[in-house]
Amino acid sequence: MRTTAAVVAVVAAAALSAVLAAPAVAAPPGPGAGTGNATGTGDHRATRQAIQAAVAAGVPGVTATARDRRGTWSATAGVGDLRTGQERSPHDRYRVGSITKTFVATVLLQLEAEGGLSLDDTVDTWLPGLVTGNGHDGTRITLRQLLNHTSGVFDYVSDQDYRRAYSTKEGFFEHRYDTRAPEDLVRVALAHEPYFEPGAPGKWMYSNTNYVLAALVIEKATGSPYGEEIRRRVIEPLHLTATSVPGTWVSLPRPSSRAYAKLASTATGPTYDVTRLNPSRAFSAGEMISDSEDLNRFYRALLTGRLLPAEQLDEMTTTVPVTTGMDYGLGLMKVTLSCGTNVWGHSGGISGSKTGTGTTKDGRHSLAFNFNGDWAGNSTAIMEAEFCGD
Repeated sequence: MRTTAAVVAVVAAAALSAVLAAPAVAAPPGPGAGTGNATGTGDHRATRQAIQAAVAAGVPGVTATARDRRGTWSATAGVGDLRTGQERSPHDRYRVGSITKTFVATVLLQLEAEGGLSLDDTVDTWLPGLVTGNGHDGTRITLRQLLNHTSGVFDYVSDQDYRRAYSTKEGFFEHRYDTRAPEDLVRVALAHEPYFEPGAPGKWMYSNTNYVLAALVIEKATGSPYGEEIRRRVIEPLHLTATSVPGTWVSLPRPSSRAYAKLASTATGPTYDVTRLNPSRAFSAGEMISDSEDLNRFYRALLTGRLLPAEQLDEMTTTVPVTTGMDYGLGLMKVTLSCGTNVWGHSGGISGSKTGTGTTKDGRHSLAFNFNGDWAGNSTAIMEAEFCGD
């Protein structure tokens, strides 16, 4: 991973859909790729060029929205539908993958602020007997370790059977509509040994299982589905009208674009429409849907203290090192870009969708963008261009 990797490059190997780690390949640009479509204030020339470059590298289409002292700026490039040539829209709703984790961590921290739980509680306190086997021990793992990925719990997405079911052509089209219970995802993880002892010094490993467990704790502590708590505590207060927790709903709400994947180990084969899928395979580790404007609003509100008291926001932004220039807090990443600017946010990947977010800690500058293809494009370049370019 590059030293100056942007938020969207975070733990690419652990992206929820097992997004292919194949090199980008050039493809004929679609409508809108030549100049892009931009609206709003400011120049953002470098960002526009980076978006266009992603399309030139093979991404079907990109939509992006930034907000800074000059106002809100949006741009698109490429297409949202390869069959019809329809362009992407600044208002597209898309699957945000692991960005769901920031919402989950926010709710858990709100519960701590209310005295409903402590981040130093063990997993077994809330989910007795669930995390055990093959060296996993829920009596030794804290909620904090779930949120900052220092628990050592195996990532169910790395299970080979799981990967075959969703990242190959045969597996995806056989299983795309399957409903997966969160307890089943935990069982997949517990069939493997942990990566390391909980809280082992200097150890960090991204694991989607951590956030499945975190949501189950939310449900045990509140008596409500975790998605309902996100709606009540975050989506509704912030008026995030494009944001939802879909559960088992397989379609994208309109307006939206199609989502595309290669479903192979290389980026040179056929392209498949993977728009419709049952997101329960991701559950609280990555099922949510949003748009770029909502994501910017969410991260600005979070970092400026509208969602958490100061004590909990300090906890969330207390990080552990991942690699040079990249640190992980509680469902929140800090990335130091090449120009020295720190941005906070998360990345997200699920079949046919790659999303990136970054916001300065003072909330004054935000960017969110989405690729509707999961095999190409330089996400890092877009983040660098927005925060370090013109």
